[in-house]
Amino acid sequence: MRRLPPIDLHAHVEADIAAPDLTELGALVFAATRSLDEAERALSRSDPWTIWGVGCHPGLVGAQKAFDPGRFAQLITKTAYVGEIGLDGSSRVARHTQRRTFEAILATLRTTPRITTIHSHAATATVLDCLTTQPIHGAVLHWWLGDENQTKKAIELGCSFSVNASMLKHPELLGPLPLDRLLPETDHPFGNRSAGRSRRPGNVADVERTIGRIHGLDETAVRLAMWRNLAAKVAAAKCGSLLPRPTRIILASIT
Repeated sequence: MRRLPPIDLHAHVEADIAAPDLTELGALVFAATRSLDEAERALSRSDPWTIWGVGCHPGLVGAQKAFDPGRFAQLITKTAYVGEIGLDGSSRVARHTQRRTFEAILATLRTTPRITTIHSHAATATVLDCLTTQPIHGAVLHWWLGDENQTKKAIELGCSFSVNASMLKHPELLGPLPLDRLLPETDHPFGNRSAGRSRRPGNVADVERTIGRIHGLDETAVRLAMWRNLAAKVAAAKCGSLLPRPTRIILASIT
């Protein structure tokens, strides 16, 4: 098997970035969007190693105000990825507005599953309540900061967890997360501020090294485990046909 590229399950990338700049990253990047307008621009692209998402960020007043469930449902027919969605307890957006949007999205994803990265800053308990009421396939809790009991609940709900460099400063957060539920992310440009000159989407080497130390795995084994975890999420969401062909080829080779 040829060397597998790294996976970055949650990064923010400008929708007008030049295609060669994405290819040069040498990684499979899930590019989250923050509004339906941004998602529509991004989904007009065709990039072999970037999977553009459909998102509505809980921290953005304009995105939340403009959210339309019908438009969301139409946009996700074009991609295997939804992100960034969720709840934020420190947002200027009213809690009831955020929750209405999140619950509408979950209702759609229950019938049309996608790999979905979920924001839960200062709102971990409420996010879990929503996922308990409306469980979905493909859920990935991005930059998870829940306590041990909340983490156990998230695991029971079938959630995975995407880990970035900022989380590595708090090893107590990583210990309870099972290896088979982990996926790397950068949350570029927010979650990798400590990366210096190597700060870019797709650079998850520090996250992979830490996962390897915790679980006693070398670099190759960690990379394969991350791809197998991605394969499991794709299978659960039954959205593989929407992935770019290079990604489908790799997933077929490891399962």
